[in-house]
Amino acid sequence: MPDEVEVLEVGGREVIITNPGKVFFPKTGHTKLQLVNYYAAVAEGAVRGVDGRPMALKRFVEGAGGEAFFQKRAPKSRPEWIETVELSFPSGRTAEEIVVRDPAQLLWVVNLGCIDLNPHPVRADDLDHPDELRIDLDPMPAIPWSQVREVALVARQVLEDHGLTGWPKTSGSRGFHIYCRIERRWTYPEVRRAAVAFAREVERRAPEIATSKWWKEERHGVFLDYNQNAKDRTIASAYSIRPTADARVSTPLHWDEVAGSEPERFTIDTVPGRFASVGDPAEGMNGSPGSIESLLQLAGEQEAAGLPDAPWPPHYAKQEGEAPRVQPSKRRAGSVPPPAPGKAVGPTGRRRTSVPLIEIARAKNEAEARAGLERWRARHPKVWEHLAPADVLIDSMRGRSSLWTRIRVHLSRVPEEERPTQEALEVDYDPWTGARPQRRQA
Repeated sequence: MPDEVEVLEVGGREVIITNPGKVFFPKTGHTKLQLVNYYAAVAEGAVRGVDGRPMALKRFVEGAGGEAFFQKRAPKSRPEWIETVELSFPSGRTAEEIVVRDPAQLLWVVNLGCIDLNPHPVRADDLDHPDELRIDLDPMPAIPWSQVREVALVARQVLEDHGLTGWPKTSGSRGFHIYCRIERRWTYPEVRRAAVAFAREVERRAPEIATSKWWKEERHGVFLDYNQNAKDRTIASAYSIRPTADARVSTPLHWDEVAGSEPERFTIDTVPGRFASVGDPAEGMNGSPGSIESLLQLAGEQEAAGLPDAPWPPHYAKQEGEAPRVQPSKRRAGSVPPPAPGKAVGPTGRRRTSVPLIEIARAKNEAEARAGLERWRARHPKVWEHLAPADVLIDSMRGRSSLWTRIRVHLSRVPEEERPTQEALEVDYDPWTGARPQRRQA
């Protein structure tokens, strides 16, 4: 056991907090113990957000400024009062995942270095039938928060028109979440099918500001990520602190708060006071499960009109009825853009494409990648003038056990004679080089 520990008494159980003085948020100075104390203060709401659900552990053993790794399997060394359940994944693998039902279990998970909580949309007693339809609003780069709020209000109306109650919350990052409690009658593919229909309907009603297009080169405004309802996908839960510089919180709201909301107001410092004064806006969510039958009917109408199934995430097997899983710009007769100096593959991997793409950065995290983009922008101001937000492609990529960020720039809007050639990467990170980093104790 580390020399420095803090022992908390939580619901008659002892929770050991290791390295309590370790700084987890370098910019604000918040320590690991302050992170734990935050979750203790909002435990009623935080537990409600994950209650009885399998949870993938996203561990930041070096704090928000360090590299995270995903741990699906529960640690073998754990108290006897930590519950687990065995999940199976699309890959065919299985894993015992943590299930949280009370504050002691919650704080034990946080002590592992889990800054945010990432539960599945199912309960441990029925792993095949989700009880949450999850709406994830993901803005393209440079899209203002006001537009995210506008799309959220359109989404609310679509849900109500189909007999569903939406429960809104900030994502704690740049986006917005809306959860719908649903009856446990439908499988993952059926819930995802309803989410696809919903996303397309929001896009139909607000085509200038919302999109259901999967391929980033086709997106604009705010993307409704229907694939968050595919099996094995997780979203940061209510009251999760996010690994941002200012320790923002994914915060449930009342609908009358949405239009005036600003995500930077909800942080590790402000949310406990808000929770104590106004309670949890999502408190009643479990009492009103709804039906997705109306959305499934809408899906049938869209399919009858000629719309195929929308693309699935790349690691899923090709699905019946799915459109060809190929980017619209890819052509057989195209050429492969050259890689950056010193790299074996270019901005489109080894695929053939007719699109002028260049790669800017491969970084451990998005902040480093965006800093590299700003340096590139400063060197090419005239090129930047031609670009639209959708031309900057920011991808979250999976490494050995953690995520990394890639930034590419689409140059189709730039006159051919003004297009820069592929240069050395502004940030050059290779997650596949070397041995897997040793996991230090959080």
